[in-house]
Amino acid sequence: MITPVLSLTTLSRLLLGTLLALLLALAPQAQAATPPVEARGEAEVLWYFWRDHCPFCQEAAAWLDRLETERPDLEVRRIEVVQDSDGRARFLAMMAELGRTPNAVPTFILGDQVWVGFSPAIVEGLEARLSSEPAAADASRWRLDLGPLGRIDLAGESMLFATLLIAFVDGFNPCSIWVLSVLLAMILGSGSRARTAAVGGTFLLVTASLYGLFIAGLFAALSVARHLAGIQLVVALFALVFGAVNVKDYFAFRQGFSFSIPERFKPHIYRGSREVRRERPLPVTLLVTVVLAGGVALVELPCTAGFPVVWTSLLAEAGVEGIAFAGLLAVYLLVYLAIEIAILAVAIATLSIGRMQETHGRTLKLIGGMVMLALGGVMLVAPELMESLTGSLAVIGLALAGALGIMAVSRLGGA
Repeated sequence: MITPVLSLTTLSRLLLGTLLALLLALAPQAQAATPPVEARGEAEVLWYFWRDHCPFCQEAAAWLDRLETERPDLEVRRIEVVQDSDGRARFLAMMAELGRTPNAVPTFILGDQVWVGFSPAIVEGLEARLSSEPAAADASRWRLDLGPLGRIDLAGESMLFATLLIAFVDGFNPCSIWVLSVLLAMILGSGSRARTAAVGGTFLLVTASLYGLFIAGLFAALSVARHLAGIQLVVALFALVFGAVNVKDYFAFRQGFSFSIPERFKPHIYRGSREVRRERPLPVTLLVTVVLAGGVALVELPCTAGFPVVWTSLLAEAGVEGIAFAGLLAVYLLVYLAIEIAILAVAIATLSIGRMQETHGRTLKLIGGMVMLALGGVMLVAPELMESLTGSLAVIGLALAGALGIMAVSRLGGA
């Protein structure tokens, strides 16, 4: 029998070490790809579209002020797109002419090229374009092929690092891990590795698909709502409340309000898991698994909704859209599932699984809560930190260090 504390601790250390090593290996080399520069015989106009209450727009405006001082020959036309109806009409018309969807600011247009958002990678690309100097590095190795979804340029997507880290922490979800352990404990009684793999894989596929649809819906809503004054403050406050409740659960588990699976639903989950264990043809068992997974995905949503809300808000504010969002969502879901896939693999290999105990759930709640508190604070003070590897690692690292400190103090106090 493999106990949860062993599997969760070992897997978390291995996966976190691998993830950080990969990020540190990528960070020094990744550079934003800039499209080839066409020779032009006359000075071009840099169009800058912005709105009020947009922190990235404020940073972009400060950068443009410096750029205009350094380059007096540069013509920058600044157009507000919310209060100024004529400016909004020009924005829509220019984006339509270039075949782009106008759904985020800040947006820069220079000739036939468009940059959405504001980050060091975008500054590099714009300055290289203005200087008629293509990026020196070959960034083709940083393109992720997503098959029918197209390709995403990882080097130019500054939110990749934040996506990896947030999804990784989100993967240590006590609700989903508990449900998976219950389901596997039931199906392992069959003694069949193939049946265990089929049921477990179906369960993860269905729950991940529904989770992905939920995240996509959140992103669509926040992409529209981000134009409303105060929306970022609302999301930040939500993150702080969500994090505080989870930290509270470490000290007073299931006492008072909690983002957990309600106790009244647990008998239904046990009953559904026992239905999966019954001797039936495999297709029928998989159908029962699909129904169970769909119900579980809805019931456990309050337990896991915090991280997607913060992540989609960060992406919307950064101006991520289209194929870039689809690629990052695929990355998010893959990283999010890594923990549960590892647990399933161990169960298939050993035909045994342990149950998640209350102490494990409390620990995961504390870690998730501290990270949510850190993300909420960053969204209020400096959301641009999550656009770089250094900033993302610092935010998540400080949150994890805080969680470890709380656990150490709690153990000393208990001793």
